[in-house]
Amino acid sequence: MLPAGYGDLLAQVKAEVRTSRVRAVRAANTELVGLYWRLGRLVLARQQADGWGSKVIERLAADLRAEFPGMRGLSRSNFFYMRSFAAAWPQEAIVQQAVGRLPWGHVTVLLDKLDDVEQRDWYAAATVEHGWSRTVLAHQITSGLQQRSGAAPSNFADRLPAVDSDLAQQMLRDPYVFDFLDLTERAGEREVEAALMDRLQAFLLELGHGFAFVGRQWHFEVDGDDFYIDLLFFNWVQSRFVVVELKTGKFVPEHAGKLGFYVAWVEDNLRRRDQHAETVGILLCGDRNERVVRYSLAGATAPMAVAGYDALPPAVRDVVPSTDELADALADAPGFALPGGDVAAAGVQHEH
Repeated sequence: MLPAGYGDLLAQVKAEVRTSRVRAVRAANTELVGLYWRLGRLVLARQQADGWGSKVIERLAADLRAEFPGMRGLSRSNFFYMRSFAAAWPQEAIVQQAVGRLPWGHVTVLLDKLDDVEQRDWYAAATVEHGWSRTVLAHQITSGLQQRSGAAPSNFADRLPAVDSDLAQQMLRDPYVFDFLDLTERAGEREVEAALMDRLQAFLLELGHGFAFVGRQWHFEVDGDDFYIDLLFFNWVQSRFVVVELKTGKFVPEHAGKLGFYVAWVEDNLRRRDQHAETVGILLCGDRNERVVRYSLAGATAPMAVAGYDALPPAVRDVVPSTDELADALADAPGFALPGGDVAAAGVQHEH
């Protein structure tokens, strides 16, 4: 028979072992990154002082592999990364920076994909904060997350307290990139919604840190009238509900009124005011007129933002004409005339 309390003791000991192992891995990684920086600095300093070329790095890598046959990371290509690492972050206290706390594979991604020091530091800090894998980090850089973060127009500053407004704005992106969806340019709203649900994990990653899925086509009733919220989320980091509406076409002021109505209902019926921050709404649309958005948000009483989204991969997006470009091309085509000048009659509108 085990004594009383043994289970608690076992749990505590297991927790200590796990914590110690994590610390050991982190310490080993910090030392490895620091070592690579120091080696890179030595090579860089000698090349700058004496003009040594790449042949010296080749010989150095070969000699070190002969001296330390069981040690990985001493290849010629890795020495070039070390040299670039020391050149990109010349400060000696590298381990105190965010990049010094990343695995070496993440550092090489930063070196490969970014030239700007401020951008490298931003993505390094975001990776440390959110625990991104190397693949996720590469995707966030490719999709231009830094430029998209907090960029969507909103009325948060006018509808939320100052500190809360800043937090809510940081949660936004513009545009949202849904290039993981296998959709055509003319996909309808329900098709986009269904595809997002099929790829929910990728969708949550694109929405940002802390989003949890609550429901799709969330049904509620007001005095016998039925309504459906496209997508409802809860951001556990900011402790707030987020109402998301999808519009494949161009933004019109009526969209803001509908979204505001949904936000108000969630405020009254789902939000716990002693636990949750104010509910916000995000309207994702295929296109928008910035001035129309600004006037619509100014007149809205609920805190909301309007952001674009792109469901096409970058390689395809760069060669596919926009609606306006296609309309202009059709209008200029010899012998072509739109009935009544209506672009919709030519079948180039996004809305269905």
